[in-house]
Amino acid sequence: MDRRRLGSSRPSQRKDNLDLDDVIYGVHAVEEALAANDPLRRIYVGDERKRDPALAKLLDKAKAMKLPIRYESRTFFSQFPYRAHQSVVAFGTPFEYVTIEEAIAAREPGNGLYVVLDHITDPHNAGAIIRSAECAGATAVVLPERRAAGVNATVRKSAAGATSHVPIARVANVAGALRTMKKAGIWAAGAAAAPDAQDYTAADFRGDLAIVIGAEGDGISQVVRKECDFLVRIPMFGSLESLNASVAAGVLLFEARRQRAARPDA
Repeated sequence: MDRRRLGSSRPSQRKDNLDLDDVIYGVHAVEEALAANDPLRRIYVGDERKRDPALAKLLDKAKAMKLPIRYESRTFFSQFPYRAHQSVVAFGTPFEYVTIEEAIAAREPGNGLYVVLDHITDPHNAGAIIRSAECAGATAVVLPERRAAGVNATVRKSAAGATSHVPIARVANVAGALRTMKKAGIWAAGAAAAPDAQDYTAADFRGDLAIVIGAEGDGISQVVRKECDFLVRIPMFGSLESLNASVAAGVLLFEARRQRAARPDA
C-alpha cells in the first residue's frame, strides 16, 4: 500500500511523518474531534486565521487541552490533497475501531440500531452514512477491512465529526459479522431493489436491527444477502433505478427511528 507522508514546509520544524489517514481537516471536523476529546497530537492553523473570530472557540479549546498549535503559511497547506481544509488541520492518532462484540454490547437491549456497510468504497459515501447513523442515534456502524473505505481523512470530513461520536467496528468478513449479530438477537434488513423486497414503510424496523447497505452500483453481495432476514426497497418515481447509497441509508435509518417513536412498545 502506498502511504503518503506529509511534513512541515518549514525546515526548522520537526516533520510529522504521519499517514494522511491520521489527518482531520476543516473547522467543524476539528471542533468535533476536540469536543469528543479525541487524542490529537497537534493542530495547524493558517497564518491568516490567527485572529479569526470563527476560530476562537476551537483555539481556546485546544489551548485548554494543552495541544500544540502551529501557525503555517499557505505553502504548508498546499501540500494536502484536500481543498476543503479551511486552513485548519489536526494530526491525530490512528482511528480506534471497536470490535463487533463491543458494538453488540453497546446496545440498549431491544433498541439496538446498526448500519452495516457491504464494501462501500467511496469515502464520501461512507462518511455521509456515518453522519446519518450518528444523527439517527445508531448504536454503531460496521464496515469491512478490505475493498472498502476505512475511517480516513476524507471519511472524517464527510462525516462532519460523527466519527468522534458513533462507535465503528471494522470486521474481516461482513457475512460473518452478520451471523455474529444474528446470534445475539439482532435482525438484518438488507437494502435491495429486488422483486422480493418489501416496501421500506411496510417493514418492521423496531427492535434490535442492522440495516445493510450495499456497494455503489453492485448493491449487496449474494453471500451477504443470504444472511439478511429480509430485504427492503425504497420505491423510485423517476427514471433512475436507485438512490445514492448514503441517501438510502439515511432514509432507512430515519424510518427506523420514526417507527420506534410511533410504536415504542417494540
